[in-house]
Amino acid sequence: MKFSKMMLGTVQFGLNYGIANSAGKPTYETVREIIKAAYEGGINCLDTAAGYGDSEELIGRALTELKLNDKILIISKVAKVSQQNLGLADAEKFIFESVKNSLRRLRIDRLAACLFHVESDLQYLEILQKLETSGLIGGAGVSLDTNTHCAEVIASKLQYLQLPYNIFDRRFDDFLSKTANIHIFARSAYLQGLLLMPEEKIKPPLTCIIPVRRKIEALGNEAGQEMPEICLRFVISNPRISSVLVGVDNIEQLKQNLAIIKRGPLPDDLYHQILTLVPDFEEKIIRPGLWQK
Repeated sequence: MKFSKMMLGTVQFGLNYGIANSAGKPTYETVREIIKAAYEGGINCLDTAAGYGDSEELIGRALTELKLNDKILIISKVAKVSQQNLGLADAEKFIFESVKNSLRRLRIDRLAACLFHVESDLQYLEILQKLETSGLIGGAGVSLDTNTHCAEVIASKLQYLQLPYNIFDRRFDDFLSKTANIHIFARSAYLQGLLLMPEEKIKPPLTCIIPVRRKIEALGNEAGQEMPEICLRFVISNPRISSVLVGVDNIEQLKQNLAIIKRGPLPDDLYHQILTLVPDFEEKIIRPGLWQK
């Protein structure tokens, strides 16, 4: 199964998402136009989840109106299982119902891939993999946020993996070299907007990123590249990344990101300069889940 290099993220379709988001959720009309423009621009896959507010419903409506139900690959995520405190039989029923409900909302018969939304649900991987044989999903996987389960992922037979990856967050570099048979979807290329937002809007303790960001921007200026381009092209410079997941609020953002992706990886010298310039930040800086809200 071939996924386009850019995957459309849709969390902001259903939720107010991102540290730099001041516009809120887009209207349904905007969502539909974004999906249409994404398909016309060569994007053949999008990422959503049961937990993304009404994102799945909006996507399903838009795909139906645009007649794209069978032309775009959909990746969704199971509602969080381990939070339900269920026995094995009830967990299986919960996972099945979550997937069926996602399919109903999306108005499709099959997910290209289905992931666990939280890594603690990996304990139920065999249950999710059963849905492959039933034809409801094309493959099973998980969305990681920490390194805790990397060994478990390598030992498993999951096909798909989503994880954060950007200029500042390279916690998974060593792990990625061991995942030859797994499709890797990278999210958080802009670190939820932190890498692009105006310096004066960055609040402590995240202001520690500013001096490093300035150095990267200076390198970009010398190479004729602005920060959004450096961020996206840095991610796809890692050959293990199958697709980079990017969310947008409007058509203009989508077109800008598509144009950047088409330029391919960064030049080798610039890529390696950035690698040596960025320190190992503490997780409380690079993991949005640890930011104070």
